Amino acid sequence: MGSVVINKNEEIAIKLLHYFIVEQGYNPIVLHGVKDEIWLENLNGDYKVIRIVSGYIHNDEQFNFDLFKTKEIVKKIQRKTLSLNINTLNIFINLGDNVHLSNFNAIGNINSIHIKEEEDIDSCEVLVKEFPTITKKTNFKEKGMELFVKLTNDINQKGKDDAVRAEEVFSKKKPFITYLIIAINTVLFLAMYLFGKGSTDAYTLINFGASFPELIKAGEYYRLITSAFLHIGPLHFLVNNYALYVLGPQLESFFGKTKFTMIYLFSAITGNLLSMLFFEGISAGASGAIFGLLGALLYFGYHYRVYLDNVIKSQIIPIILINLIIGFSISGINNAAHIGGLFGGTIISIALGVKYKSTDFEKLNGWIITLILLGFLIYMAFII
Repeated sequence: MGSVVINKNEEIAIKLLHYFIVEQGYNPIVLHGVKDEIWLENLNGDYKVIRIVSGYIHNDEQFNFDLFKTKEIVKKIQRKTLSLNINTLNIFINLGDNVHLSNFNAIGNINSIHIKEEEDIDSCEVLVKEFPTITKKTNFKEKGMELFVKLTNDINQKGKDDAVRAEEVFSKKKPFITYLIIAINTVLFLAMYLFGKGSTDAYTLINFGASFPELIKAGEYYRLITSAFLHIGPLHFLVNNYALYVLGPQLESFFGKTKFTMIYLFSAITGNLLSMLFFEGISAGASGAIFGLLGALLYFGYHYRVYLDNVIKSQIIPIILINLIIGFSISGINNAAHIGGLFGGTIISIALGVKYKSTDFEKLNGWIITLILLGFLIYMAFII
């Protein structure tokens, strides 16, 4: 097996492919109609898209057309991943002598380099700067077919590991916390009729812990949370609990019970804090927390867009926009709580992280932003 020789270009391509997938966490992008090139993506990387091109390009005209095609595909990836900016690295392995790469080296967000020999990896400033370990990690003692088999097996194993992780994240778990919240909502809703004058009575709502800015400012801070478990009228109760029944099990499964509980409660708090700035009367309901769940689902879907891309664009974003529009159009709806919950749920999700996707740096930034948001809302609600 060791005596079998593989093509030099193929060897360079498979080494680069192995490095970016196994060592740097890039994932292959499935594109129809392309050949002699491999597209990889990692939205956490400085270069979010890397393209390894083994096809022969013989002159500037052909190279220019290749760049045009690349730009169009990158635009599609940008729309698909909801990204504002995608830095792309083109790695060409087989350029002809009539291609003057210096004329096209960096056009817009697309940077192009030529790796003709394996030694070029060491001397390529772009690669060494952005990927300091690439020289060491592309140096193997195996040769020929033995090398090809090893690298292919590593790549396949990485794909299997990713599939197992995805299955773990998306596997259904019992939504204990979701059902507990619905149960608490139901008990409190019935209790307002059994021990008070009903869920629309202002005095009863206040006694059971509804949000009322003056009382919260006077020290009854618990209302920032308790109000999220109360509802005003049967329709309000049914709509919010149905939304929780639909969204809750998914988010609890994706994030886990502890993180789900933190997202729900934090969204309720940020929703009520922002509500204090714009809504002076009595308010109650799980809407702010539910909007927080929508924000968390949006953030989760961004990381797992391979699985939830269509759901994000066709369901999650439209639901958020439609509900916000309804909130602005109809009087009596506390849209400030919705917006506060949406921001709170999204930001706390960044801090808590998405399993197998979020980096420590990303989570640290999330906690910093979370504390800034919370401090700002507290300052605005209680001091100004």
